[in-house]
Amino acid sequence: MPKARLHDGSTIDLEIHGAGPTLLLPVDPRPAEGQQAEEMRRWGTDPALGRSLIDGLSDAFRVVAFGYEAQVLAEPKPETLTPANIVHDLLAVADAAGAERFGYYGYSWLAMTGLQLAIRTDRIAALAMGGFPPLGGPYPEMLRVTTATRELALAAGTKPAVAPGTDEQDQSKVSDRQDYDWSTVEVSMTEPQTRQFVTLYEALRDFDDLAAQDRIGCPRLCFVGSADEIRYGERWGNVRVDMAGPVTGRRAELEQLGWEVHVLDGLDHMGAMQAERVLPVLRPWLVTALTGG
Repeated sequence: MPKARLHDGSTIDLEIHGAGPTLLLPVDPRPAEGQQAEEMRRWGTDPALGRSLIDGLSDAFRVVAFGYEAQVLAEPKPETLTPANIVHDLLAVADAAGAERFGYYGYSWLAMTGLQLAIRTDRIAALAMGGFPPLGGPYPEMLRVTTATRELALAAGTKPAVAPGTDEQDQSKVSDRQDYDWSTVEVSMTEPQTRQFVTLYEALRDFDDLAAQDRIGCPRLCFVGSADEIRYGERWGNVRVDMAGPVTGRRAELEQLGWEVHVLDGLDHMGAMQAERVLPVLRPWLVTALTGG
């Protein structure tokens, strides 16, 4: 199994499936098992989301799958998880896969890192972002929420509240209930695990995503659920993180800037990340963007 060496010296396993244009897919190819899988099914989510995406794309593309979020949670990078270092890691994955040019699809914070990748290299041939707006991104809100999460981690030892903006958070979200009580959500994450996301959003404190648009030189797609908004309780400073609003409110502007925009009606953050929702949007767009067909 090929491996890539990341900026902190740790390594990450890659799985390569299919043939054709290369697509970097930062998903865990290993299905969740046991209690974690049962909990995900209980809330209507796919324990094999990464595998479902791979299976839905690998007949048309050379899919390079790698569980980047799982890696940074297993080997936290509390001082070094910056946009520049994440881009270094993604390019290291491409190099290990032997791909000079490649497409990229990411969801949530991994979509946001795809935007950073696209503005820092000319090797990306197509960028697809799901669940994070390319314009008007909630960077100040995410810094506030991740900072509060780190403080909860410090207070609770190894049982902080969920780290916002991660897929572990997404797996805890109830897609059919808008009144879900986020103040009750708990996951086992350590202070270094949460601090690395504070480091990330601190580095993005002054990021101007409008000014960055001129630096994207590839075809680009974004999609979001129309109900993708999370309201955090008092423990997180009553922060409201709105992923849908910037996309729906600035759709015409995004399209003028070259984005193909899709709004998935009635879906929230969790619902819009499922393979059966993603593939009908992502696959045909990638076929055109990466193969011209």
